[in-house]
Amino acid sequence: MNDTSPLRGVRVLDLTRLLPGPVCSLHLADLGADVIKIEDTGAGDYVPPILRAIINRNKRGIRIDLKQQRGLEAFLRLARSADIVIEGFRPGVADRLGISYDVLSKLNPKLVYCSISGYGQTGPYRDAPGHDLNYCGFTGVADQIGFDAQSPALSNVPLADLMGGTLTALMGIQAALFDAQRSGRGRYVDMSISDGVLAHAVMPLATLGTHGHTYPAGGDTLSGGLPCYGLYRTRDGRFMAVGALERKFWDRFCELIERPDLTDKHRSRDAAVNRAVHAELTALFASQDQEHWAERFRDNDCCVTPVLKLEEALQHEQFRARDMVLETEHPTYGPVTQAACPVRMSQFQFSLRRHAPLPGEHTREILKETGLSDADINELSSTRAVV
Repeated sequence: MNDTSPLRGVRVLDLTRLLPGPVCSLHLADLGADVIKIEDTGAGDYVPPILRAIINRNKRGIRIDLKQQRGLEAFLRLARSADIVIEGFRPGVADRLGISYDVLSKLNPKLVYCSISGYGQTGPYRDAPGHDLNYCGFTGVADQIGFDAQSPALSNVPLADLMGGTLTALMGIQAALFDAQRSGRGRYVDMSISDGVLAHAVMPLATLGTHGHTYPAGGDTLSGGLPCYGLYRTRDGRFMAVGALERKFWDRFCELIERPDLTDKHRSRDAAVNRAVHAELTALFASQDQEHWAERFRDNDCCVTPVLKLEEALQHEQFRARDMVLETEHPTYGPVTQAACPVRMSQFQFSLRRHAPLPGEHTREILKETGLSDADINELSSTRAVV
């Protein structure tokens, strides 16, 4: 069967670890790119085994000691034929290792080189460490998440890492790759995770532009300020998501809960009215279990749905119909349930081509593709320049 993957023939060297970079290269791999996961010969990528299996499928693995001259030379051989390099070191580290964009672009002018870091390659915070929570907090996004100003919330879906880092880097990489194919010249992509999350804070930015200030968590349109858009606890301690922002959905919602008296109180400008309606809906939803409300609103046009647990979502008929659930058995890590590639397009069918590699699983295979002989590879291995 012919490979019709949109990124077939594209080779990616991924030097990143943890989450933003590996998930970025995961999407590239799922779309057909040959992603080579490059780890050092020490700790390597120290994510937990199941997470490693989920975010590194469809990749190959090699271990290289870039601090050894022979290891560096092996990496440079790979870079000569690569289309994309992704690194997640702190600013300046790639320069010290001898694998900066300036060095690699001289060997390979078409190379697209992406650096993913917390605050970018410039600015007074360029060297500062951080994690998802720091970037969300630093950009004003964490301030907008929570039921109220006194209860800021944490998310187990890292917004900054995945939206600000992974997806924004993916956008920059693919734009640069498209241009490299027509111009013959690659580009350097400086991806700041904090820049990426700030750029997507469009709703609070709109509030700021309209009112001159943001509202605290729980007080804006999408964070609980309106009773027509919020989470309501049910009798059994579960929740329902009410998203009846448009009047037609609200009218249908009020009809289904048998409260026609609330129809004219949709998106009131009076905060006291909104609080009163919210209190009534809170009491109403608390009177029945989630299953009751889920059945009441099923197949009705009003944007009200149950808040599912992940294990329930994975069994849901919608995601099963879309083939979004991938049940796999990794030869080392055991059973792994994954979400499939979310991209659907004509002439492309996502598949699991290979399980996530063990550290250095494909070292010999990959180096032979660069023209090195078995004797050459044995010599490199003997000094642990590669593993």
